[in-house]
Amino acid sequence: MCDFNHFQTFILLLLFLLRYFPLFSSMILDISSWWQALENFEKIYWVIALLFSALFVTQIILSFAGGDSDALGDSDAFIEDDAGIGSQYFTFKNMVAFLTMFGWMGIAGTQAGWSQPIVVIVALLAGIALVGVMAYIFSRMLGLQQSGTMQITNAINKMGTTYLFIPGDRKGTGKVQLNVQGSVHELQAITDDTLDIPTGKPVKVTGVIGTDLLVVTAKI
Repeated sequence: MCDFNHFQTFILLLLFLLRYFPLFSSMILDISSWWQALENFEKIYWVIALLFSALFVTQIILSFAGGDSDALGDSDAFIEDDAGIGSQYFTFKNMVAFLTMFGWMGIAGTQAGWSQPIVVIVALLAGIALVGVMAYIFSRMLGLQQSGTMQITNAINKMGTTYLFIPGDRKGTGKVQLNVQGSVHELQAITDDTLDIPTGKPVKVTGVIGTDLLVVTAKI
């Protein structure tokens, strides 16, 4: 039964090839004729455009699939490691985007009948403009990321309420609730006050220690 199924599949495949082979052959011949008719200058742009467009689409697919591998570059690398403006431009993904735009703009220019120097200049400017737009978008993303992360120093001089009992004279830690950067946070706190600060007592933040400890007082 298995051999019969294989034979049947083979026959269907053979019929398919016999049916559509002339069409495929015609398409290949048409593409070959079109390619031969192109000037070498335009061929260069077609190679660049097609190659880097394929890479660009692959990067997008991998990004949405969560598989953005190191082999294709990390578009957010400069966000994780803010190394200055250079890191915003000189990334593998920006290079792919630049060459993709460079290739297609070069094709457009040659087909529009522009001179070769003009085509090169316009293609370069278009590629640079695209990279600049991408860098601007990612820098805005970085700004949003930073603004969304609470900076504990912004809690200084803020008013809050004791959530968990705070021992006096820094003998232990408690917790306070307060509004920082537009949202309510629950943070550990100590106090220099001689008396303990009971739960529910209003307090004021007078300082911070490290990245997650507040110094508060009930002497408002």
